[in-house]
Order: sequence, then C-alpha cells, then structure tokens
Amino acid sequence: MSGLDLIRRGGQNYGSCALRIQQTVSMSTNRNRILVTGAAGFIGFHVSRRLLEEGQMVVGADSFSDYYDPRLKEARLQRILDDHPGFRCHRIDLADAEATAKLFEEGGFTHIVHLAAQPGVRYSLENPRAYLDSNLTAFLNVLEGCRRTDPQHLVYASSSSVYGANRKLPFRESDGVDHPVSLYGVTKKSNEVMAHCYAHLYRIPATGLRFFTVYGPWGRPDMAFFKFTRAILAGEAIDVYNRGRLQRDFTFVDDIVEGITRVLRQPAQPDPEWNAERPRPNLSDAPFRIYNIGNGQPVPLMRFIHAIEKAVGKSARIRYLPMQAGDVLETAADISQLERDFGYSPSTTIEVGIGRFVDWYREFYGA
Repeated sequence: MSGLDLIRRGGQNYGSCALRIQQTVSMSTNRNRILVTGAAGFIGFHVSRRLLEEGQMVVGADSFSDYYDPRLKEARLQRILDDHPGFRCHRIDLADAEATAKLFEEGGFTHIVHLAAQPGVRYSLENPRAYLDSNLTAFLNVLEGCRRTDPQHLVYASSSSVYGANRKLPFRESDGVDHPVSLYGVTKKSNEVMAHCYAHLYRIPATGLRFFTVYGPWGRPDMAFFKFTRAILAGEAIDVYNRGRLQRDFTFVDDIVEGITRVLRQPAQPDPEWNAERPRPNLSDAPFRIYNIGNGQPVPLMRFIHAIEKAVGKSARIRYLPMQAGDVLETAADISQLERDFGYSPSTTIEVGIGRFVDWYREFYGA
C-alpha cells in the first residue's frame, strides 16, 4: 500500500493502536519499557522505530491533533505497525490529567521520551492557547506521572527557540535565555524550568534537548523543507523571508535520533562541580542537564533552497518577503557538550539529507 493510500485511509482504526488506555504487561527482565509521547509525530515516529529496532519495549502516546493533516500521522503509525505489529500507541491528550495519570500508573515505564508538543513558531502567534495546553499543562501531567512512578530517565524536547533574541553565535547551553521572541519559545523554556523543579524536589533524572531545525523523511507539512518541495514540484512560488538572508542549523532526523538514543541510555546526574554562587543554567546539583542537539554547521537559507532545487530537478520561483514576526535571523548550535559527553557526531550534509527527503516525498505522494 502506498503512502498516499494510507493518507486516504487515515480515518480508520488500525486495531493494534489502542483507542483507550489498556492494561499493560509486565516489563521484560532484560529490556526497558519506554514511553514515547508524540509517537506518531515526525521525530517521535523515527525515535519509536529506532528503539523498536534495538529490541526495546516501546509504548506510544499521541493525540493525533489536526494541527496538520492527521492522516499523515496515521500513515506513520501504520508504517511502524507494518514492521512491529505488537506496537501499541495510546490515543490520548496528555493535557488530560486523569488519562495521563492512568497511562503512567498502568504503564510500568522505565524511561520516558517526551516529544509531544504543539510545534511551530508562527502558529503560536495565531493560537497561543494551544501552546499552554499542549506544552505546559501536558508537560506538568507528564512530570506528575514521573513523580508517582519513578522512571530511570526522562528525556524531553526543548528547542533552539529558547535562545530568542540572542545574537551571540554559536548558541551555548550556558547562555542566558531570558529574551524570548515567540510564545513557543516561552513554553519550551518553561519546560526546562519545570523539569529542573521536579528533578530537584523528587530527584527525577531529566535531560532536555534543544532541537535545531530538524528535517527529513516523514517530516511535518508546515516546515519550510516540506512546503518548498511541494511548491517547486507544483510550479508554485515559494515565500522566502528577509530576502533569503537567513541561516539555520538544519539537522537531519537520523542524526537527531542517534543523539536522543545515546542520551536516553545515560540518566542525568547531579553536577559534581555545582557551585550555587556561580550556577550554570544547563547543569544543577539535581539530576538535571540541558544539551543543544543540532548539526553544528549552520546553512544559509539559499543553499538550503538550492539543495531542494537540485534534488527535485526544477528551479524555484521565489517571492521575497520581509522578516516575519517571531522569527530570528540565524541559529547555530554549539554541540561540543553533547559530543564530549555522548560521542554525538552528526554526519549528514544538507545535500544528502534533502535528497533523502525528496526521494521519500516523491515515493509517498507519487510526485
């Protein structure tokens, strides 16, 4: 069955994905039991597949929201089920405190990878309340679930958006993040503060990963690489802001997944050199830490567009527009801490990564 067929079948229930919280079996003695929230989302899909391929017991949770066409989420889920028929994905809104508590109580999870969130900087200007529910209330419920069940490690998604108005490059975890320029960035910084509080009060090992512009196969339709590819193939103009004078630390999804799985294996520990008189924002005397996870080699937006043009085999029609509210001129990740502590070493160039995305797009949509 093609990807487009799966999209068309999106409203069906695929049986193996629970529509309600079900009683779970006890954890295998030689495997972890990992909850991946946002499992039908872009990064959550890839993380779930990777962990399943490693032989881990993985349980998914996703709200299947309509922020973008939920049939793409259904198609991602079906792809996981094709390879791993025993996979279970609970359809749950984590902002529902009672349902989330039940998920944790019955789950027996040893590790949590929390990727569920309302994404998108620009959408936060249109619908700010969605971010309070999905990014703050839901994360509080996840933290409460961790408090009651004491998992070995919580790894959660933060974002480069926390750096806000910072202009000193590259962005380092030790930099202050007190000048946000989008509500999305506010909620992600809030997640870090909330995680530290629970790590301090309840000794929950918590690691936050600040993602930098993730792209790749099965990506989100609201992101530039997806929108540009669709428009160029259709012969439509693409909107390019600030006349293309933007730069991003584009990171291929496989490199992100490699980093997440490496971090997940090593629960956060208190910093042995912690000094309360000179505190570092990314470390603590609690089992808490924050890392940038990016490519470490920022790419000008126009090079990014040229890579899409080359992969598609067509030139883009460009409509240049002014800078957008809530946007930033450039992002660049200092990933030296992640390299030092986990051997993280992203290796996918923008040309290779975009080529893989376009190959997937053509196959999935028959374009």
